[in-house]
Amino acid sequence: MLNRTEKTEREGRARRVAGIEKYNSNVDRRTSQNGPLVFAVFIAVTVFACVLGLGFALGGKLDVWWLFGALAAAWAATMAVHIAMEWEKVVVFRLGKFSRVKGPGLYFTIPFIEQTALKADQRIMVTGFGAEETLTSDLVPINVDAVLFWMVWDAKKACLEVENYYNSVSLAAQTALRDAIGRASVSEVAIRRNQLDQELQEVIEERTSVWGITVLSVEIRDIVIPAELQEVMSAEAQAEREKNARMVLAEVEKDISAMLVDAANVYEENELAVRLRTMHLLYESVKGSGGTVVIPSAYSEGFSDAALDKAIDGLKSGK
Repeated sequence: MLNRTEKTEREGRARRVAGIEKYNSNVDRRTSQNGPLVFAVFIAVTVFACVLGLGFALGGKLDVWWLFGALAAAWAATMAVHIAMEWEKVVVFRLGKFSRVKGPGLYFTIPFIEQTALKADQRIMVTGFGAEETLTSDLVPINVDAVLFWMVWDAKKACLEVENYYNSVSLAAQTALRDAIGRASVSEVAIRRNQLDQELQEVIEERTSVWGITVLSVEIRDIVIPAELQEVMSAEAQAEREKNARMVLAEVEKDISAMLVDAANVYEENELAVRLRTMHLLYESVKGSGGTVVIPSAYSEGFSDAALDKAIDGLKSGK
């Protein structure tokens, strides 16, 4: 039986994985096919109508042969005339060998001889990926979610060097993330998020550059640490802060005690300084309270005119 904490963590991980898969599945890579599809239908209908019109003009009627000929001509026209959207690069093969890269705009191929092998979308792509229960260098399982921004800059390499460049980029990013987490401790992963982003970008870029793909940036979205470890780390941080506070307080007490020792040495060598300090403290007490202070007879002598004149003479003579 799983306790409530473990059950909650598993449900959270399941939701994160489902969110990443849903995010990746919602990437609409069919957008670039709407325009070419409409254009292909237009070409097919136009050629079909022209061939039927030509057959009717020549023979005065339409038969089955003209109908089959119109269908064949329309099919051949759709295989020969194409358009590529502004963000697309099209890789064309001739008899199974690489021929050229076309697009955007109108381009032509030889029916049955040349084929469109790949339509590469050169817009910035966004891929969500993560690492579930990956062990850090100090053997702590953590969950990390990240986002990868990348684009295809060489359609030929994306077609020839890798089978499915989109899935390959996602798998390369996941592998790089797991390797980076395994080399760092849990505290380093939590604190050095920017450094981890930069490290992942460099590693993924090195792996995907041979596929004609460049990585623009990698961003860590979330780092989930087990609840038990969060409590331990919080207690450790609090203890560290309390330790620093006590050290600062000890340094302050040390400075204060040194100053008090210096003051005591001065008072010990000069009795007049003690009396003046006593008078100053009494004055501050009366001034702050606004009332009266009862001065013992032993201290009252210090306030007489003779004592004040003596104190002034002592200050002037430097005694």
